[in-house]
Amino acid sequence: MFLGLTFEKLLLVGAVAAFILGPERLPRAAQQLARMIRTLRDLANGAKDRMREEMGPEFDEVDWKKLDPRQYDPRRIIREALLEDETPVQVITPPTSRMAQARREAALNGTPAPFDSEAT
Repeated sequence: MFLGLTFEKLLLVGAVAAFILGPERLPRAAQQLARMIRTLRDLANGAKDRMREEMGPEFDEVDWKKLDPRQYDPRRIIREALLEDETPVQVITPPTSRMAQARREAALNGTPAPFDSEAT
């Protein structure tokens, strides 16, 4: 979980905290930090238990490593999307006015678009 966080770095953070907080406030700050970490751990475990209850037996079948955002490679995702078999896409056009429909048909036929003298 804490990749790159070595014992030496933790020792340095502790020394800086002891220097900044002082010997009087350091024990209380350590207690608050421990309480906060316990609370966060309990929240994470509660969320995990709730997911397990709501998903049922499917929860254990999910490959959670596959859903890790650190595993995503944008180049691979784009490559796979481009290489997928293309399925025909049905384009649904919104309802249009008669004049817009006539312009569209004229553009497809190669004839000049109709002119509406009453349009502003």
